[in-house]
Amino acid sequence: MMSGFDRLRRTAAPGAIGICALSLIAAASASAADDVSPWDGDARSAVRLIAGSAGAGKVVRAGVELRLKSGWHTYWRYPGDAGVPPRFDFTGSQNLKAVDVLWPAPQAIAEHDLVTIGYTSDVILPLAVLPENGAKPVKLRLKLDYAVCERLCVPAEGKAELVLTGRSSSQDAALAAAEARVPKKAVLGESATLAIKSVRREDGTGRRRVIVDVAAPAGARVALFAEGPTPDWALPVPKAVDGAPAGMRRFAFELDGAPPGVTYEGIPVALTAVAGNVAIEVMTRLD
Repeated sequence: MMSGFDRLRRTAAPGAIGICALSLIAAASASAADDVSPWDGDARSAVRLIAGSAGAGKVVRAGVELRLKSGWHTYWRYPGDAGVPPRFDFTGSQNLKAVDVLWPAPQAIAEHDLVTIGYTSDVILPLAVLPENGAKPVKLRLKLDYAVCERLCVPAEGKAELVLTGRSSSQDAALAAAEARVPKKAVLGESATLAIKSVRREDGTGRRRVIVDVAAPAGARVALFAEGPTPDWALPVPKAVDGAPAGMRRFAFELDGAPPGVTYEGIPVALTAVAGNVAIEVMTRLD
């Protein structure tokens, strides 16, 4: 017995088959175009929005994609010894209740005699978008102020607009990869392949610093970053030091960078440890 598919192959004219194929290609291209906004930028850097499928609960997944020219870099949410973090403005968006910006693990970047924190290649910053009405699309409008640096740093601005429907997207795989790079929440002292095992203050004569011991895979290149409780804090980038117990890496940073009139007693500090493709974030207090 001839199947319906066989009958279609025997009876369809070659031209009709070609038209069907072209229609499918055009539909796929249009769908992919709906998942991204146009790039906005110049030869040094550019910005666009990308759409993802629905996430957990009522959240819609999206992302801000930054394209960087080779040799240029941009900054993390805390830039380190110098630089400015990206600033997001979603004013003018429609059906938008809240946006949470997620940050893939950064790296330390040497700038002259300083250490900054950021990204040296193209990066996607995932977004968790909460609609006002989950039954309707979100029209997301973004104005991004950021900086890009090579030998000198220059300010940059990107604008983008995209409708988020929550449907399956051509950008889902790229978004998932970026989300996997976001440091996982962890607890101080827990047992894991990558873990922050201890944090203590060391107050000596004329010197106050914080010592952090990190458990990490043997041979892995490990970086540690410290953030104060508000953006007006400017804690130094922790540096690797000797004296760690067996199987550990030790880092230290000076107690410096507090806003005027603020003490260090009991302040909450976010510590981010990065080892290869694994990253964690631990909240602790400087008691």
